[in-house]
Amino acid sequence: MISKLKIILEMIKFEHSIFALPFAFIGAVLGNIIVEHSWPTWSEIFYVTLAMVGARSAAMSLNRLIDRYIDAKNPRTATRAIPAGLINITEVIVFIVISFALMFFAAFQLNSLAVKLLPLAVFVLILYSYTKRFTWACHFVLGIAIGFGPLGGWVATTGQIDATALLLFVSVVFWTAGFDIVYACQDADFDREEGLFSLPSRFGIANALLVARSCHVITIAGLFLLYLQASLSIWFLVGVIISALILIYEHSLVKPTDLSKLNVAFFNMNGILSCVMFVFTMIDLVMV
Repeated sequence: MISKLKIILEMIKFEHSIFALPFAFIGAVLGNIIVEHSWPTWSEIFYVTLAMVGARSAAMSLNRLIDRYIDAKNPRTATRAIPAGLINITEVIVFIVISFALMFFAAFQLNSLAVKLLPLAVFVLILYSYTKRFTWACHFVLGIAIGFGPLGGWVATTGQIDATALLLFVSVVFWTAGFDIVYACQDADFDREEGLFSLPSRFGIANALLVARSCHVITIAGLFLLYLQASLSIWFLVGVIISALILIYEHSLVKPTDLSKLNVAFFNMNGILSCVMFVFTMIDLVMV
């Protein structure tokens, strides 16, 4: 049982939860400070964490399950746990049910709006895995799914959604879509041959990278507007500037004719960015 769990956690890259969790915490803490003028409770933070881990684990497992036949054809993904026969379908389904149960349990411990938004969140999490079969906008659906993290964190501690929460949501949507477009470049030829949809396979890698850069310009613009909208201090702005520099560096690593550093750009830089924004948000809120 332990060995199977290890395989599943490796399959869904559980350690990459670092991408989404810091922004969920930003939503939870910033929202409560702005709306309630107080810090969220440790209980709220715990349930936000539980909901995020459950949601991401369910979504990633669903993606691997739904894409198992595609993964088996792609040389890059053929060694993943399901196509390689390291784990069976029943075991993955059980893990998905448990993950969704954690998400639902956490939402019911928070507030009524969190519960009301559950069907929408589940719908988007399931929809994403099918979108590459019919639209090159699949990257933006993933962005919405990840963007629900900070929006959900905000809802979890405030019980409401306002313009400031939506600015954070939009910033994360385009940040995610941008790096997912970059990541999809490595499968452009395979996707085209298999009739799958992605920006790189539809418009070419060079054009896709331009769209990814544009997405990240929107991300930085959104975070800057958040700084103005929420009347945050210079510390938050420093975090935004550092994040902009990280994104510039990330894009300098990936070129249409050279994707050899793509994994560094995708995994390392984006994990650092989300942590940077969380740290500087916390410094801002503690110092003011």
